[in-house]
Amino acid sequence: MTLLAPAEITARLAELPDWEVRDKHLTRTYTLPSFTHAIVFVGAIGQLAEAAGHHPDLKIFGYKHVTIELSTHAAGGLTQRDFDLARQITALPHKQPK
Repeated sequence: MTLLAPAEITARLAELPDWEVRDKHLTRTYTLPSFTHAIVFVGAIGQLAEAAGHHPDLKIFGYKHVTIELSTHAAGGLTQRDFDLARQITALPHKQPK
């Protein structure tokens, strides 16, 4: 898997609102209406990750916040696989808190 150049990362980020790069990870935090919604959302991410064979770091905190960090560890940074999975995660249905 080939690492993306900084210009490629910038171009791909423009297609993924609310995602950012921090410490060589493609990152986004979602706020869901409840703990149950957060758990279901994480489960859906898990299904996508298993199908892709690409596993993000996931963190649930404050009972309804989910942070996702994507990086291709074998390549030592960001690759197309990270952006592909981020697109799939972005397309997941999720309720916004009221």
